[in-house]
Amino acid sequence: MHLMYFTEQPMSAYDSKKGLDFGATALMFSNSHFDPVAGSRLYNEYIEQYKLAEAVNFDGIMLNEHHNAPFCMQAKANVFAAVLAAVTERVKIVMLGNPLPLAENPLRLAEELAMIDMISKGRLVSGFVRGGGQEQLATGVNPAYNRERFEEAHDLIVRAWTQPGPFRFEGTHYQHRVVNPWAVPLQKPYPRVWIPGVVSRETIIWAAKQRYPYIALNTSIEATKKIWETYEQAAQEVGYTSGPENRGYLQRVHVAETEEKAVANARQFMWMQGEFTGLAHPVWSSPSGYFSPTQRRSFVEFATGRATSPRGRPDFQQQLDDMQIIAGTPKTVIPKLRRILEETRPGIMALWANDGTVSHADSKTCIRLLGEEVLPALRETGARLGLNSPFDNNAPVGIQYSTDLRKPAAAAS
Repeated sequence: MHLMYFTEQPMSAYDSKKGLDFGATALMFSNSHFDPVAGSRLYNEYIEQYKLAEAVNFDGIMLNEHHNAPFCMQAKANVFAAVLAAVTERVKIVMLGNPLPLAENPLRLAEELAMIDMISKGRLVSGFVRGGGQEQLATGVNPAYNRERFEEAHDLIVRAWTQPGPFRFEGTHYQHRVVNPWAVPLQKPYPRVWIPGVVSRETIIWAAKQRYPYIALNTSIEATKKIWETYEQAAQEVGYTSGPENRGYLQRVHVAETEEKAVANARQFMWMQGEFTGLAHPVWSSPSGYFSPTQRRSFVEFATGRATSPRGRPDFQQQLDDMQIIAGTPKTVIPKLRRILEETRPGIMALWANDGTVSHADSKTCIRLLGEEVLPALRETGARLGLNSPFDNNAPVGIQYSTDLRKPAAAAS
């Protein structure tokens, strides 16, 4: 198994009631509530926590990117990835990921990511995302072209990484007379690409056809099983059988030295209304054209109370009961995490361990307990269940990767 540490890097040093009073915590919620002094402190605390995660034997550090909102301070995940490339030695730097439709120049992304891969000596996992609905509005990108821009930017980046230049690229949304980046990745043929998401059927199918692992973001057990069914059907259509190495899962879990402390801190997963994007305005988070008609219908039904969220019900106690949130001492959380592994069978597991206003000291205690007591138990369970990660030598792969520039890897049959 590949086990990662994750936090949203929340900008917790502000009065969360202000967001509730405004009615939304993204896009139009004023940045006058941001305190750069506190922001500086928090950024440096997150770096310290990531270094601790490596020290206690996490396999990877998961990074993401959001804009115009306090629930995530990473306005450019590549910046933090570059920092981690220099201050860590072993962990994979897993970016889930760069929002491709927001990029006006995908070649710039290709160059930045290549630099990170070289500085980290081949430890980059370059995940790509479509970006949230409100982020399309924040960057002036037409939401109706989101998926077209995503796929075209992906194709351009992969070609820039793998095809010697100079060459010309003429797409619908991106045109470049000269594609000839001097910085190319250390990993060959190019860095691993993982695709995170919730339940977008189109994205699941696209990831499966590309043989990219799909990372389910804290979806319910039943919704996750449906994701794997969709993925496997698409995989079969292009000629392969998927397995744990194609599946990832993000789980919210907070560990402390007592049950009471763990539950109190786990409540901070709800500080932004228990959702990844905080308190969302329905028009801003779901602008016309962003979702397919089927997905938009599902969103509207959820927003009007006629359907449940794929991440589970909103009440904190209900999320504990449903294991959408797991909290406790190592002794009590391990059986629940084992059940998650047995039910969803991912080869990639990300533990979202700290959020909201959890203190720096408590965050470090959580990371230490996870590394010292929880991770060994999860690895034992993963081995028993045969949950191979994409990095395991005995895991089937579509592409063989190498970090030796003298020995370019060839595509597997």
